[in-house]
Amino acid sequence: MPPRFRVPAQRFALSDTARAEAFSDGVFAIALTLLVLGLTTPAHPPGGLGDALARQWPAYLGYAASFSYIAVIWLNHHRAFLRIRSMDRGLHAANLFLLFTTAALAFPTEVVATELQADAWGTDAKVAVALYAALAAAMCLSWAALYHHLRRRPELLENTIEPTYVRHGRLRSWIGALAYALAGVLGVLVTPLAALGAFVLLPIFYFTTSEGLPGSQDTSGEAAA
Repeated sequence: MPPRFRVPAQRFALSDTARAEAFSDGVFAIALTLLVLGLTTPAHPPGGLGDALARQWPAYLGYAASFSYIAVIWLNHHRAFLRIRSMDRGLHAANLFLLFTTAALAFPTEVVATELQADAWGTDAKVAVALYAALAAAMCLSWAALYHHLRRRPELLENTIEPTYVRHGRLRSWIGALAYALAGVLGVLVTPLAALGAFVLLPIFYFTTSEGLPGSQDTSGEAAA
C-alpha cells in the first residue's frame, strides 16, 4: 500500500482588489437603483395629483437619506481601496458584510416612507425608524469590522498610507453605529420625525469628515460610514 502523505494546510491565498472593487461597484449601483423604485405615482382622484404627491413627502426624505448614505459609502469605499494592496479571506468577508447591509437598505427605506405617510406619530412608524436605524448601524459596524481586520493585517495595506488612517476609520465607524442607534431610540421615545431628520443629516457628517476628523493631522485619510 503506497504511503499516504499529508499536504500541509495553506493560508488562503492573497488576491488583488480588482474583482472585489468591480463587484462592489455593481452592488452599490443596484442598491441606488432599488431606492428609486420606492418612488411611485400615488393613488389620487382626478385633479388630486398635487395633493397626493405632497403627502408622499416621507418617501422623498427617505430616498434622499438613503441615496446620500450609499453615495458616501461608495465614495469612502473607493478611497479605502486606493490604500488596500491585496485581499485575504477575512477582508473579503468584511467587504461582503458591507455589501449585504448596503443592498438591504432599500427595504427599511420603503417601510419608513410607507408608515410615516400612514401615521407619522404612530407605533408602526416608530418600529419603522427603529428598523432603519438598526440596519444603518449594522452598515457602520461592517466598516468597523473591515478596519479591525486591516489593523490586524497591516501587510494588506499600501506602505504609503497615513499612520492614523485605520484608527480614524475605526473611530468614525463606531461613531456612526452609535449615532444611528441613538437616532432610532430618539424616534421610538420622542417622535419618528426626529429620527428621519437624523437619517438625512448623518451622511452629511460622513461626507464632510471623509478626509479625516476635525483637528487631525491626517489630511487625506479616509474612513467609512
